[in-house]
Amino acid sequence: MSNSLNITYIQTQLSWEDPNANRQHFEKKLAECPSKTDVIILPEMFTTGFSMNAEANAEEAEVVLSWMQEQADAFDVALTGSAMVKDQGKFYNRMFFVQPNGTFFTYNKKHLFTLAGEHKIYEQGSERCIVEYKEWKLCLQVCYDLRFPVWARNQDDYHALIYVANWPKKRVAAWDILLQARAVENMSYCIGLNIIGIDGNDFPYVGHSSAYDALGKRLSQHHPEEEAIETVVLDKASLYELRNQLGFLRDRDEFNIK
Repeated sequence: MSNSLNITYIQTQLSWEDPNANRQHFEKKLAECPSKTDVIILPEMFTTGFSMNAEANAEEAEVVLSWMQEQADAFDVALTGSAMVKDQGKFYNRMFFVQPNGTFFTYNKKHLFTLAGEHKIYEQGSERCIVEYKEWKLCLQVCYDLRFPVWARNQDDYHALIYVANWPKKRVAAWDILLQARAVENMSYCIGLNIIGIDGNDFPYVGHSSAYDALGKRLSQHHPEEEAIETVVLDKASLYELRNQLGFLRDRDEFNIK
């Protein structure tokens, strides 16, 4: 059993609607990450920023996937993050999880951000994605999903939640609270990656990327409004010890998500 998992997140600014510039930027950032990390997290819509201009900027899903496979192979690391993609004529905010050997998983964002009209442009996802990697089970979620605890509900089927986001400054207090809450209520690790800077719609972002353990203790440094690459170490033995000692997951309400 692999007891520890090193997860690195890259908090950075994105180039608005410029996939090539963003790929070049992240190639440099990936080279700065620790060589012994297991998983590297990229932000939501890491090729474009949170844009609704999919018709002009969405790339075929294979283009994004191919680049991620190349980077995962080059750095011998699993790579995850979401991107604006086109697949069979439809647009998706799709999160990929790509292993070093090229094997991949995908998750289409379930909760589309109606305030920005995301639901009018992108297809809604309907299935959760729990990735098994190095004997760890990781539940993939995207931004607005964070506000909906039922969708993240742990049925004792994952060890960690991973959220990627473009979460604006004006609501960053909610981001802080909800990341911690998702960790506590699900007795799991919870890692959330947000961006910094100002996007093409003049919305400011201030980071606050964080990682929490199953009791809501922050494992990461506080990174407001600055570039940051941070690695956190998840420990399965201590997670199981907490779950067995406290038994909170055993007492969960019994219902199924349709």
